[in-house]
Amino acid sequence: MKASDIMTSNVVTIRGAATVADAIELMRSRSLRALIVNRRHDRDAYGIVTETDIVYKVVAYGTDPKTVRVHEIMTKPCIVVNADLEVEYIARLFANTGIRRAPVIDGRLVGIVSVSDILNKSQCIEQPKSIMLADRIEQAIAEARQICADKGPGSKECASAWDSVEELQAEAAHQQAKPLIKTAFEEYCEENPAALEARVYDV
Repeated sequence: MKASDIMTSNVVTIRGAATVADAIELMRSRSLRALIVNRRHDRDAYGIVTETDIVYKVVAYGTDPKTVRVHEIMTKPCIVVNADLEVEYIARLFANTGIRRAPVIDGRLVGIVSVSDILNKSQCIEQPKSIMLADRIEQAIAEARQICADKGPGSKECASAWDSVEELQAEAAHQQAKPLIKTAFEEYCEENPAALEARVYDV
């Protein structure tokens, strides 16, 4: 699943020049925890103001929200997510940066995605990425062995098929943060040493 599959498409925005009081009123009326701050022009970056920003930077100091502007407490530029980014990578981005939500961009602002969306709308329980990858790797290995049996272990088709397997295995190793000890191709080469010759590509 991608960001576009789980995002909230009805995005509520606010101007940077609006007051924090305006932001609070808008959040309360729409039951929101964050607002995307509009760009001033096409080349400008998006901003974001969250309930945490308001509590930590305004309420905590007893400041009147009517005297503070959104642009004074917002985060800008904020981290944005491409609409085609897979859920796993959105989750990893959130984990690495400590954010809880981000605007979704597809040439323009099309939505907002949050940790709640990842948990409630994705298939992280029904179809965890690790299980899906394991199935794809197993299938790719079977296909590579068949191609090599048909075309020969030294053929370019055989080498290309094992390239695809290694890409999947590398992705699985990266996901688990574990080094790949031996690839499926290396195991295949133990049975068919001639396959190594096909990995010497013409430049």
